[in-house]
Amino acid sequence: MSRSIPASQNPASDQKALESYIDRVLSGLRLKGLPEFKEKIFRRVSQKPGLSRDQLTNLLIATALENVDEANAPWSFAAARIFLDQLYRKAGENRGCAGKKYGDYYQLQRTLTEKGIYSPNILEKYTEEEIRQLARLIDPDKDLLFDYPGLHMLATRYLATDHEKNIYELPQERWLTIALHLMQDEPKERRHLLVQEAYWALSNLYMTVATPTLANAGLSHGQLSSCFIDTVSDSLIDIYNSNTDVARLSKDGGGIGVYLGKVRSRGSDIKGFKGASSGIVPWTRQLNNTAVSVDQLGRRKGAVCVYLDVWHADILSFLDLKLNNGDERQRAHDIFTGVCIPDLFMERVEERGDWYLFDPHEVRRVMGFSLEDYYDERPGGGSFRERYEACVRNDRLRKQKVPAIQIMIRIMKSQLETGSPFMFYRDQANRMNPNGHAGMIYASNLCTEIAQNMSPTVQYEETVDGDTIITYKKAGDFVVCNLSSIHLGKAVPAGVLERLIPIQVRMLDNAIDLNKIGVKQAALTNKKYRAIGLGTFGWHHLLALEEIPWESEEAVRLADRLYETIARLTIRASCELAKEKGAYPLFEGSDWQTGAYFEKRGYLSGNSAEEWKEIRNMIRRWGIRNGYLMAVAPNSSTSVIAGSTAGIDPVFKPFYYEEKKDYKLPVVAPDLDHRTYAIYRRSAHIVDQRWSIRQNAARQRHIDQAISFNLYVPHNIHAKVLLDLHLKAWKSGLKSTYYVRSTASDVEECTWCAS
Repeated sequence: MSRSIPASQNPASDQKALESYIDRVLSGLRLKGLPEFKEKIFRRVSQKPGLSRDQLTNLLIATALENVDEANAPWSFAAARIFLDQLYRKAGENRGCAGKKYGDYYQLQRTLTEKGIYSPNILEKYTEEEIRQLARLIDPDKDLLFDYPGLHMLATRYLATDHEKNIYELPQERWLTIALHLMQDEPKERRHLLVQEAYWALSNLYMTVATPTLANAGLSHGQLSSCFIDTVSDSLIDIYNSNTDVARLSKDGGGIGVYLGKVRSRGSDIKGFKGASSGIVPWTRQLNNTAVSVDQLGRRKGAVCVYLDVWHADILSFLDLKLNNGDERQRAHDIFTGVCIPDLFMERVEERGDWYLFDPHEVRRVMGFSLEDYYDERPGGGSFRERYEACVRNDRLRKQKVPAIQIMIRIMKSQLETGSPFMFYRDQANRMNPNGHAGMIYASNLCTEIAQNMSPTVQYEETVDGDTIITYKKAGDFVVCNLSSIHLGKAVPAGVLERLIPIQVRMLDNAIDLNKIGVKQAALTNKKYRAIGLGTFGWHHLLALEEIPWESEEAVRLADRLYETIARLTIRASCELAKEKGAYPLFEGSDWQTGAYFEKRGYLSGNSAEEWKEIRNMIRRWGIRNGYLMAVAPNSSTSVIAGSTAGIDPVFKPFYYEEKKDYKLPVVAPDLDHRTYAIYRRSAHIVDQRWSIRQNAARQRHIDQAISFNLYVPHNIHAKVLLDLHLKAWKSGLKSTYYVRSTASDVEECTWCAS
């Protein structure tokens, strides 16, 4: 409980002092109704004598937020100013530098390192003189860029505290700590400039880093990557090993995608015993329990998405996992689900044809191949459909015939009730895979924006040496994604992309080497492909600033033009890094090395062909540093911190209240005014989703991985309309779709890809 503060220290005890405090804190803001705000505060304070400073602060914030609406967004910044003043005061008291906005940064490093909060790396890698010099970069005025939801989220989730949750670190110190951490191993003669560039990018909110990086960079615990994807082999020991790996990664702060398509189905044989297998549902329920039980230091429960092939014999029971009715022993309500879909299935849905379900274990035993290991190398033909048809024709295989449209109806029913399953179009993902020479993409991650090579880790031997048990495993490709996103609503109008993207790519690349991943095969995969996921958020924000309607050809053209520019700058930056530090280990034979990457995307003809040819030739000479480069994540939480719109989504509404535990938080679309309101008015459940698909198809051409793309639909949508949206998304060349967000469903957000 907050203690009462003496009158000499507490403006609540003196109306003049209180008015002076309000004027000082809110100076420079153009606020409608400021006199009325003061009167309301004076009246409420007089009714509650003896308020402590914290109680007064909370009253000021709550009253300021009451003024926020479509016409009065600046009151959110007023609430942020008041909250910021409280942060300064509390940090100052805890650090012994009361009365200052920002205290001694070097001393902060020493204090939190001694307390075991910060890692000692920064103090060990940088001299005291360097740290003190770099601390001069801190610009307290940059704190004024935050509105209240953004500052509150940053302060309550990400700023470093001691073990008793006492505030020590302030916003600009978080940005500087991230910059110092990510640049710690750069050459000393260049390090100061690189830290300066990273701090510039972060403090101006031109970009954000992934949630785990934001939370853990510079700290003694946790890791930096957002999401991981495991491929589970069809053996008991490997299934349990995978579950252990999921728990370890979830503990350290990562969302997990798990591909179960290789695991045998219900009724399959085990060691020749017919009908012995229970299928994938019990293993999915086990993963569900792991997600709930292993949280990230109490901050949030773990998050796991399980993917299964649409031809797997357990697909129908899999699609029922999250439904609210039926046998609870066959449900997994806390898991996320995704379906891996080949072109052939969508063709059969469209033509109302039949679809066959198989047990992957029996396919391997009878046919001598794994059906999931193939995809169609070209639209309309390829090795997957050839082997699928061979399975259909083989009378020795058990199979279940189901109308394809009935499976699709089950998918859509679950989506309208629960938001999932997510859709992963595996053929397109593999056709555009720049590292197809080295592996296969089976599924995506928790938020559907990652598409990288995958393979199972297999335990093949266990030996005893005295009282030591030694386990031998063949490491598979355990996908790791390292994310960061451009704030389109700030970076594009400021014209800083050419300066921003090179430092952003370097920060991501350095995170690979600095990351502490407890699961060894994930650490190996991280170094093998050096994959990063540079993405964007604030798309609707940018459209509003440019006064471009969502449902317009101009918006589609901007998506195409802008994302080609981002792709060109990102690829060039990675090539420059390869020239400096070397290419990723699997560069030889990749689409980057052969030039096929540029041919597949049509870059070698058209207006920008000469620039692309120059980049292709640079890569032939120097290589490229990162095997995968771009992925557009949902950015649900970090877009709030940056004061913009999430990912590539339209706003939910121009203005609404977000229900919190004990209060309502007003949410206003960024830069909402008489000009931008017309653009924001066409909000998520109003805009024609066909335009959203067209925009996404335009940007997907330039994104080597995938995009977290939500479909927003009314609860009473006709099945045919939703089906047409899915068919259009598939035909447009999208690799995935994320949630189907119905007006009737309340889907749970994943925050790990919020970069």
